[in-house]
Amino acid sequence: MCDTCAEHAHEHTHGEEHHRHGLPQHAHGDDFRVVVTGKGGVGKTTLTAMLARRMSRRGYRVLALDADPQMNLPYALGIEHGDVRRLVPLSENTDYVEEKTGVRPGEGWGLFFRLNPDVDDVVDRFGVRGPDGVRLLVMGNTVQPAAGCLCPENALLASVANAMSLRHDEAILMDTQAGFEHFGRALAKGFRHAVVVTDPTFNGLQVALRAARLARELGIEAIHLVVNRARNALDFDRSLGRLEAEGGFPFTSRHWLPMDPLLPRIEPSISPLFERPPTPFDQRVEGLLDTLLPIEELVRECVS
Repeated sequence: MCDTCAEHAHEHTHGEEHHRHGLPQHAHGDDFRVVVTGKGGVGKTTLTAMLARRMSRRGYRVLALDADPQMNLPYALGIEHGDVRRLVPLSENTDYVEEKTGVRPGEGWGLFFRLNPDVDDVVDRFGVRGPDGVRLLVMGNTVQPAAGCLCPENALLASVANAMSLRHDEAILMDTQAGFEHFGRALAKGFRHAVVVTDPTFNGLQVALRAARLARELGIEAIHLVVNRARNALDFDRSLGRLEAEGGFPFTSRHWLPMDPLLPRIEPSISPLFERPPTPFDQRVEGLLDTLLPIEELVRECVS
């Protein structure tokens, strides 16, 4: 992140978290791109779904990308289970992979295929509509190829990530596994934010540091930390101390979310969270959005 952006971002920081500031009605989030990452089980899919639906309720057109092989984001968004079971991830859509790359999955080893296929039609053809109007695209798992080899599925998914930077008037959030290096520089072209989610555990924090450093290596401009399921501010402070003891990282912003007793009872869908009065958890998720959107304006200025 450039020095000017970092200075402005620091102005929004008040110790343990970011507080809300007066925002314009539409804070130029129309081309907002964020990748959400972290160790499995720390709540990143739930947070992605919360951010997507809350942005939609603020009036943004939202596209949610599920790039986690567990494929839990459709359930978290509240899409009906029967509809989810009919979804075919792009990496397993053999006809589409062959159409775009020229090679059918499983037949690409040692064969020539298109590394940068045109996938501008992917959302119109395979995107599905969820609650609050959020559009969803399930990308599926990447193939771990033999050393030095490529495969058509990976080429397709990287092209999809790259194509997201060309979409306009749309906020895009990608839920991914802890390591997203398989997308390479395609992410950095359009995804200027990374939200790194962890819980207060040692393992979760270790993965968070690795994910943040990888995001920086890929050139992602703004990298935010979210410590989920913290019991209190002291839990958050301890987590920050552990990160510093392991070398630390200059996060653009740092946040914590309290444990919400309703979440374990309603999973996988977050829909019931919108049927209750706002809680501290809900308010802090809104506070995270209030941080991300104005920082997006600053990032735009720095890269333009």
